[in-house]
Formats: sequence, C-alpha cells, structure tokens
Amino acid sequence: MVTPDAKRKAVVHACKVHGVSQRRACQALRIDRSTVRYTSIRPDDAPLREAMKAVAAERRRFGYRRIHVMLHRQGLVMNQKKLRRLYREEKLQVRRRGGRKRALGTRRPMLVPDCANARWSLDFISDTFTDGRRFRVLAVVDDYTRECLALVADTSLSGLRVVRELDAIICWRGQPATIVSDNGTELTSMAVLRWSQQTGVEWHYIAPGKPMQNAFVESFNGRFRDECLNDTLFSTLSEARSAITSWKEDYNHHGPHSALGNVPLKAKNETQDSLSNRRRLGSQFTILSFSVICMTRVPVVCTVEPGTSC
Repeated sequence: MVTPDAKRKAVVHACKVHGVSQRRACQALRIDRSTVRYTSIRPDDAPLREAMKAVAAERRRFGYRRIHVMLHRQGLVMNQKKLRRLYREEKLQVRRRGGRKRALGTRRPMLVPDCANARWSLDFISDTFTDGRRFRVLAVVDDYTRECLALVADTSLSGLRVVRELDAIICWRGQPATIVSDNGTELTSMAVLRWSQQTGVEWHYIAPGKPMQNAFVESFNGRFRDECLNDTLFSTLSEARSAITSWKEDYNHHGPHSALGNVPLKAKNETQDSLSNRRRLGSQFTILSFSVICMTRVPVVCTVEPGTSC
C-alpha cells in the first residue's frame, strides 16, 4: 500500500525530472491532485515521541498497550490509536523471541557403557494404520546388554508420558546413569528437564543432524521396522500393541544378536550372571580358605596346672 506521503514525493519527482506540470504528473500516476496539495497541520509530537522511546528503551518487552499505560501515569494522555501510529512510525515493535525454552543436557563425548543400566537410549518410530491414521512408538534400549526395555505404542506421546514410562521401567529395572536421545520436542520438554533434575539421571542430547551419535537405538529402530512394522498391517491400536509386544519378547529372548556373538539376550545375560556368581563365590571361598589356614597355623598355648586337664 502506497502512503499519501509517497504519492506526493512521486509527483514532485515527476515534475522535476520530466518537466511536466502537476496536473499531468497526477494524471500519469493516477493520483488525485487534492492529495498532492494537502498540507498536514498535524503537530510533530516530538515530546511525546521522546517519552515513548524512553519507556520502550527501559522496558524492551513492552508493547504499545503497556507503554500507553506508562505514559498515562506520567500525565501524557492521548488516544491509543495515535500512540500506536507513533509507535509504528518509530519502529518500536517488540521482536518475537526465537523459540521456546528447551532442556539443554550435556554435550561432552559419551563413554562406552561397561555394565547394565550404565546408559539407555530413547527414540521414536512412526507408522500408520490401514485407514491412514498415524501412531508412534517409544523405544527404550539398554546400550550395554542391547535389551529392549520398552516399546510404548500410542497415537500421542508427550513429555509427561515419556516420564511416566521411564518411572515404570525404573521400578523393575533400576535407575540408569545416563540417558541418550535426540532433540525432539517431547524429549526437550520441561517435564523431561524437571524429571532429570529430580532423579539425578544425566540426560545427554546428541548434536542436531547427527543420528549416528545414537547408533544403538537407530540400529534397533531399523530392525524393528524391518521385522515388525513393515511386515504387519495394523487396523487398531490394540492390534499394534499386541504385535509389538510379541516381537519385543522374541527379540529379547530368542533373537540372535551379532554384537553378542549371535547369542540371544536371555542366554547372554544368564551367562554373565553365572560368571559373576562364580567370581563372587570364588572370592568368598578364597577368603574362607585363607581364614582356615590362618587359624590352623596359629599355635595354641595351654597352661596346665597340677590336677587339671587342658
């Protein structure tokens, strides 16, 4: 939209450059001559502009409505429409913030997990029903044992829902030392940040656009999609949950894992538990044997008095 002031300047420019009369310039530019000949009697309002700019400089997040209230307190009474016009002419509009506050987490390099519950990985997988509706699955994987701790399927998974599912896993699995995830909206919500501070679990966010930093769960997602989601059609959410639960049980108890020597997770975990039990029993047996040896080597001194037996 061309303002009247810009139209006047255009007519003056045409008269000076092309040497035509004001009437011909207005006819060529299709501008009414009354607009060109109009002389504004509106005051400059310099004191009002200065007061408005002073308030805006002191309170940078105030819009024209709150500035109008502050000027009214100073005794500068005017129409709100006038203040808005001056506010826009001075270009004092409040800038919109770049984005919402997000959870930050740690950015240092991650260490290789050396025991169960040392590090969990989280990610979301999306799929569709036969009628086109979409649903999502929250995957939680232990990076050390490669065990799938949870596959939560639902049409909506918020940050509060993620926190509830993590609490449910911790009840039977134990608390992890670190959780790794991407920078998704649900995983950077205030609910997740509050939960991480309350529980003391360190939450690590991978760099944006670097899914290879969360390689364990990304590899799991590929297998889950190839063996379950792409191989089955789901009509309802209950069907999807039943099929996903069956696949999870097969993955944890019967499926071979190349990273574990093509041994099922259950057998691998039982082997590790038996080895740890043997080491614990062996250490206890060693301590007991050493105690017996020490007791046999200690001389026993018995003083026998006349008429008594030792």
